[in-house]
Amino acid sequence: MASTRRGATSRTTLPATWDTSSEDYEYVPLRLPPDVTRVTASMRLAIQAEYGGWELSRVRAYTDGSRRVLLRRRKTALAGPAGHSAEL
Repeated sequence: MASTRRGATSRTTLPATWDTSSEDYEYVPLRLPPDVTRVTASMRLAIQAEYGGWELSRVRAYTDGSRRVLLRRRKTALAGPAGHSAEL
């Protein structure tokens, strides 16, 4: 049976104030465990930004040392049937 305590759900879902509905952006949530240092977290996020096109949207730090991160990037036009980009 699933737990309905607030503490349990806050670890498995995004904070309620984090809006991820957008026609212009796609979002990806990340959880960084407490053992990840600030420098390591910064390097991981920089790599995501450089090679994946992601940018930092939000960060929430918790008292146990873990962090919730929300990355976003602009949506791209999908390729059409013959490799042509879809018209908007």
